[in-house]
Amino acid sequence: MPDLTIRPADNCRYDVVSLGEVMLRLDPGEGRIRTARQLRVWEGGGEYNVARGLRRAFGQRAAIVTALADNEIGRLLEDCILTGGVDTAFVRWLPYDGVGRAVRNGLNFTERGFGVRGAVGVSDRGHTAASQLGPDDVDWDHLFGDLGVRWLHTGGIFAALSETSAATVLAAVQAAQRHGTVVSYDLNYRPSLWKAIGGQARAQEVNREIAPFVDVMIGNEEDFTASLGFEVEGVDEHLSDLEVGAFGAMIDRVAQAYPNFSVIATTLRTVRSATINDWGALAWSPTTGLVQATHRERLEILDRVGGGDSFASGLVYGLLEGEPLATAVEYGAAHGALAMTTPGDTTMVSKAEVLKLAGGGGARVDR
Repeated sequence: MPDLTIRPADNCRYDVVSLGEVMLRLDPGEGRIRTARQLRVWEGGGEYNVARGLRRAFGQRAAIVTALADNEIGRLLEDCILTGGVDTAFVRWLPYDGVGRAVRNGLNFTERGFGVRGAVGVSDRGHTAASQLGPDDVDWDHLFGDLGVRWLHTGGIFAALSETSAATVLAAVQAAQRHGTVVSYDLNYRPSLWKAIGGQARAQEVNREIAPFVDVMIGNEEDFTASLGFEVEGVDEHLSDLEVGAFGAMIDRVAQAYPNFSVIATTLRTVRSATINDWGALAWSPTTGLVQATHRERLEILDRVGGGDSFASGLVYGLLEGEPLATAVEYGAAHGALAMTTPGDTTMVSKAEVLKLAGGGGARVDR
């Protein structure tokens, strides 16, 4: 297995804690945002989805560190989080002024897309409570030291929300390292979040400051390029030995730049249409080298949002269980594939389904 020292479960209150924003997703189902008359609500967030996946699919003890405005939308989000089994003890509640001039809860309108019509996301996240969470708003030493956490997950979406968010991530990963908590980080580059605050240059500045405190770095090709400045050369339209080799060469450069990375993982996705993607993953560790998950060509997708987060939670579960990296990346790829067959950002998958697919099982009826 990768060279990760994971704290014993019986010495920790939590298996995993995520740091990030939780938004209310408003989903028009098969329709369009612009013509919707009814919207179904879900909770979601790049970092949160990983903790929820580890709790619901894999039975891990999970908590979320975030902030919410104390109004009915915030309480709806709390109810969704509690339904997912994630501990809300570290949710910071900020007073709401009745208008949202100072603090709000984030909204995310998302349509799934179909065929030639791609998925569309419209976020409304200005002045959100989570973006105002500061490094001194959480007693990190109490969380990681007194209570105990085996694994911290956070990422580039939360780090992009504000100057205080970036500082909060840095404080969290440094505290986690002090107390022997493994840190995973999903680069999750979103151009819209960085556009007004310095673009790729600022994203690279922030992420390069955080990266030395990360044990497991996750991202796709665009993430590593935009967030850390590593180019992937020689990638063609479809997965091939050439493409795998190109990703492997990039991972070698990343590993040389950041020798603290015990695992580097990336998803591989070729978008043939909104509902047909090729889907796979690679992972690397110093002791194992490069391993590749089962590549699923022409995977049928209902809702692609959250697929990468479910990959991350499956990968983390395998690593928490002490599985070889090749097994962990299979868990991640299978969980991501299954999560994209259901609506919403969060998983509706069981561990048994993940293990069955990762082991080569198919879609025959289970009776």
